[in-house]
Amino acid sequence: MPDQPPQQPPPNQLNIEISEEVSEGTYANLAVITHSHAEFVIDFVNVMPGTPKSKVKSRIIFTPMHAKRFMRAMMENIERYENVHGKIQDLEQVEIPLNFGGPTAQA
Repeated sequence: MPDQPPQQPPPNQLNIEISEEVSEGTYANLAVITHSHAEFVIDFVNVMPGTPKSKVKSRIIFTPMHAKRFMRAMMENIERYENVHGKIQDLEQVEIPLNFGGPTAQA
């Protein structure tokens, strides 16, 4: 069989690469969401019990349009998850303060 040239991805298909370090992920159990007129900022934090201080592990900045698309994608994926694994129990009360010296945020 003759050598064939490498196949090109179909038009409009995005080729996404991820480094080994990023593929390991970062654990977060709190998301602090703030916004301005131009962007939404989500800070992901790992809060440990009994520790008075926590650091932001990752910050993602979205345009309002992409924030809404992200929200819809999360809602669709949560629905798929619950269809397979059952309803996710929601926390009735968040027990840690969400005001870190900035505007009040929601998680």
